[in-house]
Amino acid sequence: INIDVRSHTDSRANDAYNMALSGRRAKSTVDYLISKGISKTRLTSKGYGESQLVNHCSNGVPCTKAEHQLNRRSEFIVELKK
Repeated sequence: INIDVRSHTDSRANDAYNMALSGRRAKSTVDYLISKGISKTRLTSKGYGESQLVNHCSNGVPCTKAEHQLNRRSEFIVELKK
């Protein structure tokens, strides 16, 4: 299998910071998976910052902490190798 790690942030910091943060989060996740024995050749990653929010909590929109938390995530896309 191949695993694509896609990391995201909420919209509370500026866009550039969030993009860099999500990139670090994705890299950290990949590093952890490698430390657990998953081959680096099976892993890809990318940070998306706040570009793919799962709710309405974009820049300037008042939201609760719980609503912002939904956007702070890493997704794992698993593909079967053929």
